[in-house]
Amino acid sequence: MASSRRLFRACLIGVALAIFALGAFAEGVLDPLGPVGASQRQLLYESLGVMLLVVVPVLALTVGFAWWFRASNKRAAYLPDWSYSGKIEFTIWIIPLLVVLFLATLAWVGAHELDPYRPIQSANKRIRVEVVSMDWKWLFIYPELGVASVNELALPVDTPVSLDITSATVMNAIFIPGLAGQIYAMTGMCTQMSVMADKAGVYRGLSTQFSGDGFSDMHFKVVAVDRGGFDRWVENLRGAGRNLDKGAFEQLIALRATTQTSYFSSADGDLFDYALQRGTRPGSAFVARTVDPSVGVCQDMTLTNGVN
Repeated sequence: MASSRRLFRACLIGVALAIFALGAFAEGVLDPLGPVGASQRQLLYESLGVMLLVVVPVLALTVGFAWWFRASNKRAAYLPDWSYSGKIEFTIWIIPLLVVLFLATLAWVGAHELDPYRPIQSANKRIRVEVVSMDWKWLFIYPELGVASVNELALPVDTPVSLDITSATVMNAIFIPGLAGQIYAMTGMCTQMSVMADKAGVYRGLSTQFSGDGFSDMHFKVVAVDRGGFDRWVENLRGAGRNLDKGAFEQLIALRATTQTSYFSSADGDLFDYALQRGTRPGSAFVARTVDPSVGVCQDMTLTNGVN
């Protein structure tokens, strides 16, 4: 008996330590790093609250019915011929209907508020970043600043950032827990995600779409710093002494492996569009983009490769 108690206490201590360790290193949608992450968490809490309005009463009624209709309770009425109650029928249909309608409203409003193409409003000037997924790494190009990095994304705090996203190889998906949702990166297609960090720190980004042997190591670092720190980061890149042209871009694609963080002091301005149309046959259709300068949304348009 004593050994059983000791084992039970040891299990409780182990569970408590595990929960503490997980909480200490928590990183996910319930730990928001910006307004998008905060809205996602709020939507999850609201949906959970609505569902608990159904789950908790059902569980309580289950226990209550089991206790009231126990064999020893002589006051419990036994009605073998009872078959219908309009009030009960109304209740069991109207409550689920109201819950479904409320959840549908939450999903509708939340989906429009969290539209990844919707720009984030801020007094600070928006920054554009072009994202290209490869096997198995992420390339981040800053077209307005003329620099690029591999496996490191720097963001100035409290500044909206528009990410134009595509893939140079197979389909992937980019996800930054707590900062933004998941968006797919597909060859020949431009998708977009709007993000803004309101906390300085170093966070983790990853791929959530299985894409081959190196998928499990396809992570990147997200560095959120103040404006001065971001300007210093850009200047450090400009001193890297490496140019990212189409030749270097093709070398990155050919290196089908996970790579360490690397930096480029300059990047050709048309690399993202080159990635969009790369690999198409002459005369075949490919996707180019037009960027609305007011909101930064990449709008796809189909062109014909090889035709002026």
